[in-house]
Amino acid sequence: MSVGENRYLVIEGVIGAGKTSLSRMLSDRLSAQLVLEEVEENPFLKDFYRDRTRFAFQTQMHFLFSRYQQQRNLRQTDLFSDKLVADYLFQKDRIFASLNLVDKELALYERLVGWLELDVVRPDVVVYLQASTETLMERITRRNRSFEKDMDRDYIERLNEAYNHYFFHYHDTPLLVVNTNRIDFVNQPDDFEDLLKRILSHHQGTLYYTPLEKGGPV
Repeated sequence: MSVGENRYLVIEGVIGAGKTSLSRMLSDRLSAQLVLEEVEENPFLKDFYRDRTRFAFQTQMHFLFSRYQQQRNLRQTDLFSDKLVADYLFQKDRIFASLNLVDKELALYERLVGWLELDVVRPDVVVYLQASTETLMERITRRNRSFEKDMDRDYIERLNEAYNHYFFHYHDTPLLVVNTNRIDFVNQPDDFEDLLKRILSHHQGTLYYTPLEKGGPV
């Protein structure tokens, strides 16, 4: 691997931020292996959105072990020759746990996740796609997924705040924070090309990338 080359990219963001869309586009452009979070496979998710208190622990545990199994498989990847793009950061699992679990559930979760994190491969760069709660709700409504129909704005608002807090204090890897309220990397090639350059060239610390009006400097 050449010095400073970003070969393992992780894209993160709240539900509706566009992380899976961007991950697919990056994977196609870079001819990289694509790792997608297994969301719809979680049998508790639809019930969780209807009754979060009752189904939070089952939902959380299923996601935790599903993500962990994927991470174990990643350890077989040769990152010296292969490129990899994932649409989730394993450590973000703690965001959902702190938001949805209570007391004994959270205590048990913390005992488990501490051990599991030891096996996780560290990415070269993490891209956090930020968006306002209004923007997230619009995107969630537009994509019309059956298991998200019971999603309420208050939950997305709290989740958005929790994500912002987590990544404001995140220092484990280089981090690129992207304000997506005024960028359309799916439909605007120029937006995608500029974002791609920023992702591949960011190697240290935290950088806040806020696209400006067309024609102006970024």
